[in-house]
Amino acid sequence: MLLKNLYSPAFYNRLADALSIAVPHFKKENFIKSIYVSDFETKELKERMKHTTRVLKNFMPDDYAESVILIKQTVEQLRIAGIGEDGLAFMFLPDYLETYGIEYFEESVKALEFVTQFVSCEFAVRPFVLKYEQQMIDKMLTWSSHPNHKVRRLASEGSRPRLPWAMAIPFLKKDPSSILPILDNLKQDSSEYVRRSVANSLNDIAKDNPFVVIEMAKKWSGLGAETDAIIKHGSRTLLKQGHTEILKHYGLDDTGIALNNFNVVTPEIKIGESLAFSFSIKNDNSEDKKVRLEYAIYYKKQNGQNNKKVFKISERIYASGAEINVHRKQKFVLITTRKFHLGEHQIALIINGAEKEKFNFELLP
Repeated sequence: MLLKNLYSPAFYNRLADALSIAVPHFKKENFIKSIYVSDFETKELKERMKHTTRVLKNFMPDDYAESVILIKQTVEQLRIAGIGEDGLAFMFLPDYLETYGIEYFEESVKALEFVTQFVSCEFAVRPFVLKYEQQMIDKMLTWSSHPNHKVRRLASEGSRPRLPWAMAIPFLKKDPSSILPILDNLKQDSSEYVRRSVANSLNDIAKDNPFVVIEMAKKWSGLGAETDAIIKHGSRTLLKQGHTEILKHYGLDDTGIALNNFNVVTPEIKIGESLAFSFSIKNDNSEDKKVRLEYAIYYKKQNGQNNKKVFKISERIYASGAEINVHRKQKFVLITTRKFHLGEHQIALIINGAEKEKFNFELLP
């Protein structure tokens, strides 16, 4: 099923039933008629979501504070009916708060705190961070101690400097110090959902302020297995970049690790096929050593330059004298977010952050 078809007749019927109970003088028939405008079928997912927001506004009071109360009552009715919890189609509720509530800080903050427990408000909260800056960050710091894990996650996820598919927060990209207390509060959270968000925020920070994350890694290291996992996941971009300080933190260097028999099995491939390669790794040290293996594909861009993307193979302890053979394939299958350009590409192997041998291969039509 196409995602846009989440906005189906059955969905709107259930939603209208909840609104009929929650909103005084609500006319279900008029609401459904307003939804199904002549071009509804041509609208994609986000367009249908925005359309639902606008239609709902026409059935709500002009007073924003009153409409927030009715939205809360609608959510309660949806819960009673057992529908919608974390459902993507209900993203129009956070969108309503973002679209019509930006000038109403106190009312919207309370609404975001409530609605995010039904459907995530991680995108809707970001315009409030941009507009109110520290005032909003202070509120999110309070949320980081909330009893509900979805609200705690809103504190960490909503304040990410570079949240994917959402607007960036320039002042946090420049200086993330104001959100560090939020992350610190959540570093040992009981919810993996929250801890993963903390790791993703650290990874965002690392792209603009790597040494902030390195210091956090040093500070949090050894507090527990779950916190160590946060640090490791939050350092993934730095590790892929081969950042010297983070490699040092994890005791990763390539001394005494030998790369042998690197071979590109398929030096010519077509789009839709896989690049096959193999190699062997040996620990020539007199002691066991941690080895992080990666490979980089230098994708040819339209302008003829290369775009490097790093892929992890493994990270493990190699016993002294141990040698293993590795065989891997990298697919060159077209997807909507990737476009390949024909011609010469390159592959390189990376051992503990140090790039080793590099080979060319040809991508054919």
